[in-house]
Parts: sequence; structure tokens; C-alpha cells
Amino acid sequence: MKQYDIVIIGGGIHGVGIAQAAAVKGYSVLLLEQTELAAGTSSKSSKLIHGGLRYLESGQIKLVKESLRERAILLKIAPGMVKPVKFYLPIYKKTSRPAFYIAIGLLLYTLLGKFAAYTRFHFVPKKQWPSLSGLEIKGLKHVFQYWDAQTNDKNLTEAVMSSAIDFGADIACPAEFNGADKAPSGYEIHYTQDHEKIICQATVLINTAGPWVNLVLDKIRPAAVKREMDLVQGAHVIIKQPAPKGVFYTEAPEDKRAIFMMPWQGQTLIGTTESLFTGNPADVRPTEKEIEYLLRITRHYFPNWQTEEVARFAGLRVLPRSKSSAFSRPRETVFHQDKNHPNLFSIYGGKLTGYRATAEKMIKKIKHLLPAPKNKYSKETDDLLLTQVTDKNN
Repeated sequence: MKQYDIVIIGGGIHGVGIAQAAAVKGYSVLLLEQTELAAGTSSKSSKLIHGGLRYLESGQIKLVKESLRERAILLKIAPGMVKPVKFYLPIYKKTSRPAFYIAIGLLLYTLLGKFAAYTRFHFVPKKQWPSLSGLEIKGLKHVFQYWDAQTNDKNLTEAVMSSAIDFGADIACPAEFNGADKAPSGYEIHYTQDHEKIICQATVLINTAGPWVNLVLDKIRPAAVKREMDLVQGAHVIIKQPAPKGVFYTEAPEDKRAIFMMPWQGQTLIGTTESLFTGNPADVRPTEKEIEYLLRITRHYFPNWQTEEVARFAGLRVLPRSKSSAFSRPRETVFHQDKNHPNLFSIYGGKLTGYRATAEKMIKKIKHLLPAPKNKYSKETDDLLLTQVTDKNN
């Protein structure tokens, strides 16, 4: 029976990020994924590596600061996969947030980013408005331009796992997690791969199953405590319209939510919605109501665009259970540990942008439970310029 320091369940961005960080430190690690890497939310996001400008409004300063730092690191270590992109934020007569309010937010965004590259903003002169990809000019008062970044979320997830494997991590994919039994030295883990039932042992078990997080905990023996959570569906639609010159950050007139119109593989990607989801996470699909909502807002701001649908997809966010709207809920990653299972950790939520920070925090939390690592690689995760994080699909 093979013994690992760490077994990770779930091959989304957080699972592969932790696998990479653990392997870099010299720990033995196995990642189990039931279908394919980034099969769930990690391939169905808005494809943005962003600092979280809109989270300033709900006072999530710490999250914004971390996101801006991580965005800067990813732009540096993965320039072929994470690229800066211009964001345009139009302010109309009927926009609920006035220009001075937005300007204060963007100034704070710049300050939290320590005036680093791609943290500054400016007003777009009125004479340039006609060149903004067909943006409706009637009633337009101001346009701000600032910077964030974009990536192919699935390719990034695959590249990080490829890097983890290069550093010595193992992967079983596709593999079905059948359960885990608490043992004196950690866990005995049961899974099936290629119709073969396999048992391995791990000192630490990490659950990064995303929307399936509580379903994984149901398979732990003895029973593990779960957190109450909501699954919030985010739908996206790709339309035939040629890619705009940047990302447009607009306000939905009917409910004041943030909706983005983005360049994506030569066409235009629009997202996202926020609605509660119940049922099997594998069954998540955009609804006609969600798609019409996104297209209606697009036509409002870009009346001359071609809105013929090319594709649609939806992902699930894991958010703390609350009666408040999904838009206003905290987005920080939650690290859950059951006192009766000190070697079992589960991740609830988390952002694509912050996957490295999440991995670093997790390694710090489990370090005292593990034997001294081999220290094969001496650099700290923060300092690693992982040249392996490249898009092997290109």
C-alpha cells in the first residue's frame, strides 16, 4: 500500500495549486480527480485574473489586496497564459454609482496595488468614445479605463498540474474517490481507477472538490462535520460579435449587478449571473432566463452588436449560506477543519486569481502534521518563477 504525505481530492485550480506547492516543498502528494482537470468551475469561470475591484464596495479590502498581489505574480511567472487587458467602466446619467464614487474606488485600487504596473486608471476623453467597440453614447457621462488580466482557466489549471508532476506529484485521473477511513497515522483512502480498486495511505487528506466538497465529506469515516453552504450558479454566453477592444464592466439596469462583455477567442463572452442552485453539481446548465438576461443587458449597452449565440456555459460558486444576495457575500477562501479530524482539511470557495495564495496558506496549516520535507527545491513558493506554467496547448 503506497504511503503519501498528502492526498488531494479534486482537480480544479485549488487542488492542482496545492499539489504544485506541496511537490515543490518536497512532500509526496497524490491528486485524485473524478473526470478531468478543471472539469467543473475551474473551466467555467469568467476567465479573469482580477484584483476584485467590485469587492471594495463590500469592504473586502484584504481580499482585494491579496488578489492584486497574486495578479502581479501571475503576470510575471506565466506571461504566456495570463495577459493584461484594458477594462472600460462607463458611467451614464442613470448609473447608480456616480463618477466620483467610482474614481475613489479606482484610486483605492491603485493604492492597494502599490502603484505597480497595471494598477493605474484614467478617464477616456470624449473624442475617443466612438472608438469603444460600439458602446452606446447616448446618456454617457464618463468612461474610466483601468487594467486587469485574462487567462484560459482550463489551460492554466492543466499547466499548474503539469508543473506539479514535473516536481514529483502523482495524479490519478479519472479516478473515483470511494471513501476514506481515519487511521492512527492519517487516512486510508479508497479509490477506483481503470476498474481497479486501489487503497493508499495519507498523513493529510485535503478536500478541494469545489461544489462537491460536502459530498466528499459524506464519504469520510467516521462522519465529518460539514459547513453550511450555498451553490450559486454563474451563467455565461459567447456571441458571434467580434471581440471588443477590451473588457467592458457594465451595470445591469434592472438589478445593478456587474456584467462583463469580454474578448474571448476572437468573439465576445458575456457574464455572469448569480442564482441559487440545488441538485447534482454535474447537472448545472445555463437557463434560458439567464441567457436572455445577459443578452438583454448587452443590447442595452451595445445596440448594434451581433448577439447570435455561439455557446453557453455555467459554473458553480461555493458561498457561505446566508439570506443576503450572492453579490454581497464574502468571497474569501474558507479553510475548514473538523476537530475530530485534525488531519482532514476542506476548502470552501476561493478565487481563480488567488489559487497560489490559497496553496501557500494550506501548506502552512498542514506543515506541523507532516514529516520534514525533502526540501528538494529550496525556494519558497512565493519566489518560484515556475517556467513550467506555460500553455502546452499552444
